[in-house]
Amino acid sequence: MNFTTQIPIPKTQKPIDYNSKIVSLGSCFAENMAEKFEYFKFQNTCNPFGIIFNPVSIERVIERVVNNEIFTDEDVFFYNESWHCYQVHSDCSTASKDELLKSLNTILITTQKNILEASHIIITYGTSWVYRNIESKEIVANCHKVPQKQFCKEVLSVATTAQSIAKTLEFIQTINPNCSVIFTISPVRHIKDGFVENQVSKANLIAATYSLLQANNSQLNTAYFPSYEIMMDELRDYRFYAEDMLHPSQVAIHYIWERFFETQISASIHPIMNEICSVQKGLAHRPFNPNSESHQKFLLQLQNKIAELQKVLPHLQF
Repeated sequence: MNFTTQIPIPKTQKPIDYNSKIVSLGSCFAENMAEKFEYFKFQNTCNPFGIIFNPVSIERVIERVVNNEIFTDEDVFFYNESWHCYQVHSDCSTASKDELLKSLNTILITTQKNILEASHIIITYGTSWVYRNIESKEIVANCHKVPQKQFCKEVLSVATTAQSIAKTLEFIQTINPNCSVIFTISPVRHIKDGFVENQVSKANLIAATYSLLQANNSQLNTAYFPSYEIMMDELRDYRFYAEDMLHPSQVAIHYIWERFFETQISASIHPIMNEICSVQKGLAHRPFNPNSESHQKFLLQLQNKIAELQKVLPHLQF
């Protein structure tokens, strides 16, 4: 007897393997999945400009990277003893303007290279609610705790969201037409926007992404992975949420990763992934007596296993 409704997810025709180069962009859930990629030692870059939730801001930063649009003094501002940029997350902020600009432009160049070389780009949209700076009329990726009176809040329509997603895909394909782009919607609930408003936001994202994929149904380079739908249907229970009742619990994150693993990752590398998992567990082991002969033997066996893996996958670093 099944106690859940499992969502049928077709297996991708362009699976991820250890030769793949992955770029993950978007909400905090993108980082949850990126942690799994890191654990299994895939070649993955996640959110170089920090967490970005809405489609327009993701589009803007990708446009900037693809067109090599260098950050200048006009793009940054000083507030609360730090320099910030409205197009990126506050994790990028610094105490020095020159340091911030140098850092942002270094990230821009690196990210351009990563997108150019990527085999897969995974974009996770979090919300279609946005904040528009009243003075500049621009939608911001992060308000940096600037007083709310300087912004107006609005929800992106399905049409606007679909247009933004289409432009994002177009920018990526300008420099990397063979890259596979996987879209997904974050299962994190943005209840601060309101319960109904959160559902409207997710609905707009889903409808916009669906319309894009329908228009691109003949292409192998675009796909949708149902992270949000798995959380809503397969894991329809508050026990799968963290203590805040908004973010997926670690159990839920692991389950969604398993569905991704089953459908998006090449079966040919599953044995290697199992070996890497074994090494990770070994590295995490805390012995009762670190100096014992048995533990030293265990460490030697572990190093030998790592060396064997690195012969097959030279990029592996533990």
